[in-house]
Amino acid sequence: MTFYWHDWAGYIGVVLVLLAFFLLQAHKLRGNGLIFQSMNVLGALGVMLSLLFGHFNMPAFIMQVAWLIIGIFGIGRGIRVRREARESGHKTSPW
Repeated sequence: MTFYWHDWAGYIGVVLVLLAFFLLQAHKLRGNGLIFQSMNVLGALGVMLSLLFGHFNMPAFIMQVAWLIIGIFGIGRGIRVRREARESGHKTSPW
């Protein structure tokens, strides 16, 4: 069996998403944290690349687009909350 770069991108993407979810369940990451959200965004991108350059599957691609958008939303929200906390003088961080 031959593995191409897009196959590896997909496998790495799947590992990132599953590892992020496992670490969340193990209470090692926070659901609103930058690391968790970044792992999901990068994972979704990896799977999307494997779908675009390998065997395309529309339902899987749509799910990854949604995963990517949700992750980007989470990162943006975390940045906004952290900025607001800093401006109001609070020491708490969403990360």
